[in-house]
Amino acid sequence: MVDYHAANNQASTGGVQTYMEQENDWDRDLLLDPAWEKQQRKTFTAWCNSHLRKAGTQIENIEEDFRDGLKLMLLLEVISGERLPKPERGKMRVHKINNVNKALDFIASKGVKLVSIGAEEIVDGNAKMTLGMIWTIILRFAIQDISVEETSAKEGLLLWCQRKTAPYKNVNVQNFHISWKDGLAFNALIHRHRPDLIDYESLRKDDPVTNLNNAFEVAEKHLDIPKMLDAEDIVGTLRPDEKAIMTYVSCFYHAFSGAQKAETAANRICKVLAVNQENEQMMEDYEKLASDLLEWIRRTVPWLENRTQEKTVNDMQAKQEDFRDYRCVHKPPKVQEKCQLEISFNTLQTKLRLSNRPAFMPSEGRMVSDINGAWHTLEGAEKGYEEWILSEIRRLERLEHLAEKFHQKAAIHESWTDGKEAMLTQKDYETSTLSEVKALLRKHEAFESDLAAHQDRVEQIAAIAQELNELDYYDSASVNARCQKICDQWDSLGALTLSRKESLERTEKQLESIDELYLEYAKRAAPFNNWMEGAMEDLQDMFIVHNIEEIQGLITAHEQFKSTLSEANKEREAIQSIQAEVQKIAQSNGIKLSGANPYTTITPESIDSKWEKAMAMVPLRDNALQDELNKQNSNDTLRAKFATQANTVGAYIQEKMEEIGRISIEMNGTLEDQLTNLKDYQTNIMSYMPEINKLEGSHQLIQEALIFDNQYTSYTMEHLRVGWEQLLTTIARTINEVENQILTRDAKGISQEQLFEYRASFNHFDKKRSGQMVSEDFRALLISTGNSLGDSEFARIMSIVDPNGSGAVTFQAFIDFMSTETTDTDTADQVIASFKILAADKNYITADELRRELPPTQAEYCIARMAPYSGPDAVPGALDYMSFSTALYGESDL
Repeated sequence: MVDYHAANNQASTGGVQTYMEQENDWDRDLLLDPAWEKQQRKTFTAWCNSHLRKAGTQIENIEEDFRDGLKLMLLLEVISGERLPKPERGKMRVHKINNVNKALDFIASKGVKLVSIGAEEIVDGNAKMTLGMIWTIILRFAIQDISVEETSAKEGLLLWCQRKTAPYKNVNVQNFHISWKDGLAFNALIHRHRPDLIDYESLRKDDPVTNLNNAFEVAEKHLDIPKMLDAEDIVGTLRPDEKAIMTYVSCFYHAFSGAQKAETAANRICKVLAVNQENEQMMEDYEKLASDLLEWIRRTVPWLENRTQEKTVNDMQAKQEDFRDYRCVHKPPKVQEKCQLEISFNTLQTKLRLSNRPAFMPSEGRMVSDINGAWHTLEGAEKGYEEWILSEIRRLERLEHLAEKFHQKAAIHESWTDGKEAMLTQKDYETSTLSEVKALLRKHEAFESDLAAHQDRVEQIAAIAQELNELDYYDSASVNARCQKICDQWDSLGALTLSRKESLERTEKQLESIDELYLEYAKRAAPFNNWMEGAMEDLQDMFIVHNIEEIQGLITAHEQFKSTLSEANKEREAIQSIQAEVQKIAQSNGIKLSGANPYTTITPESIDSKWEKAMAMVPLRDNALQDELNKQNSNDTLRAKFATQANTVGAYIQEKMEEIGRISIEMNGTLEDQLTNLKDYQTNIMSYMPEINKLEGSHQLIQEALIFDNQYTSYTMEHLRVGWEQLLTTIARTINEVENQILTRDAKGISQEQLFEYRASFNHFDKKRSGQMVSEDFRALLISTGNSLGDSEFARIMSIVDPNGSGAVTFQAFIDFMSTETTDTDTADQVIASFKILAADKNYITADELRRELPPTQAEYCIARMAPYSGPDAVPGALDYMSFSTALYGESDL
């Protein structure tokens, strides 16, 4: 598709404002016409997708897909080639409005006056406002910069269409609606530029649907112009939508406007052509290497951005192992490829400058900056993926702990409630004696106390279930069902308890005696029994800690619990003494006991049994806490080991980065000596790689131990990896700079003394010792070399040494300029003169003459690229060597 970047950057601000004010005053009422709105939807959607696909996405519904502003900002970045402010990723309305406002502010910054188009309308999905906004974008970036004979935008596009279709019968383009309805104008535009694609004579004016479909299908298949309208949309309406037609036609204009560039390139016959062939091969190698690297990044980033959650910790640890394999096996070769790509690009650009060739411009999306941007995206996704894996492992650990705790508490509660409903619904008090009813009432009071004591456990069960839902536990359905059953049963127990109490209290009025000792036993035994159950539950409770402080806190709490056991044992003995007193009174008075306390089901035997179980659990808990303390001490040792290594490696990388910075500025000796020293230095640096690998091993042990923090060092493995990669890249770039200086010296015949003089002068004026200087320092440098500079001459020189306008001049650019100013180079006129000698002073040359005078490879190279000669003295087979030679030093790419 068309690249609008260059045209947009050259737009005149005044012209933009005047034209856009006229076109922005679009008629909103017309957008209400269903046919026109349908055409605009299709055309604008296809136009947007033709650019969004460069970023790997698209839209389906134009007023819905732009509501959050994200794809709108992405569209503007693609068509303008500029970066917009970072979008907000929130889901709230205010985030969407802020994103759309950023896009509208960017449009306004390009001189476009937005009329009645606000962010709220776009966020609300207002179709009219959204279509109006897209039309404003199309006007600014696709139509506004069209210029034909001092006319621009709409008038320029119309004039271009009229000029191109003038020779064709039945075509009379006067507007952007009715004139295109029969489809002949579209076919004429294609035939004018690509006659091999259209059989124009076979088209009939009375068959518009066939004509339109033919043009749209050919444009989509051969010209990479997406199909933006259906033929029926145009034929089926009285007057097609002007904006839709203009958008479609502008794509044809941009597709054909740059298609006629000539093919040429060579160096004085054999020498020039050999250089071009070598450069072309380097360009192809660069394109392939860049494509392969970008394709790997494109395939890798979605994997790193995949956030599919797993159900268990083991599954997430398997993902972590895959990620570690990617870091250690798959990524390092790509780091080397990226470094080699930058070196190849710099070498190619140096060779092109030395041979007076235009700078190499990689195909769209394959610039070094594009690769760096994609690499930055990869590293961002990589960092986010690692953080996500660690957070997921923590989350799943927490979930497994909570689920186990939930089922444990639920099982204890269900065991306690088993049979309680049957007990509460029995009618035993109706046939009981007075003492028996009294006992039933007291037993019920003890049950209520027990019921209240279990309220906390029910609330804990519900709270754990709620937390599992909030953390998205995979088996939440069964947890919720079990929790709901427990809650329903608890409500039922409460209602039944109240009902039974009311029945007993009505009966109690007729009862008089009660056994106070039994009642006291029941009241004291119930909370003590509940305390023992709670203590046993706590002693069996699972725990997860991540450092020594946390496990020491658990040990301290456990020791505090053990300190209360003597008081608890006294309470147990006091409860048992009540039962002993009952037996003593019964024997003294000859009372026959039923064998069970009528007020409670808790027996002295069960209290002793639970007490023994609880006491047996205490040493087990001691051992578990001590084992965890030992584990945390081991983890702390791993932290300290990694920190010692990381601090050493980090200091080494920092020292070497500063050292290579000084070396690049203060290098002495011949260039070959400098190159040898740098390569020896590089070998010395690479010898440190075992220390990096050793650190990776320590880091792996840290991760396998699930250690997430380290108070002994500020370095992370990611930080050190990036620093190591930057160190290797900096050394490689410095070596490449020296190699390019050798190329410059050998190609231009510059002596070693001149290079030393250039380096000494450059370092003198490079005040910041950064390897580059600002324009004012560079001007002082030129004046010191004897150049008398006016503003215009200095501006010309700056355009040579700083073509990108960055405001900084490198040493390589300086020696390229000095070598160009002081040495003789080939020119187009000299190449033309050489061809003229071979052509026996004719204005053309034949293929036979080229094969006779040049080596076979060079001769065939020229024949394949020379255009036919069309002068008045032309003969069959004549080739135009003049345009070939001129284009060799122009902007065309052979």
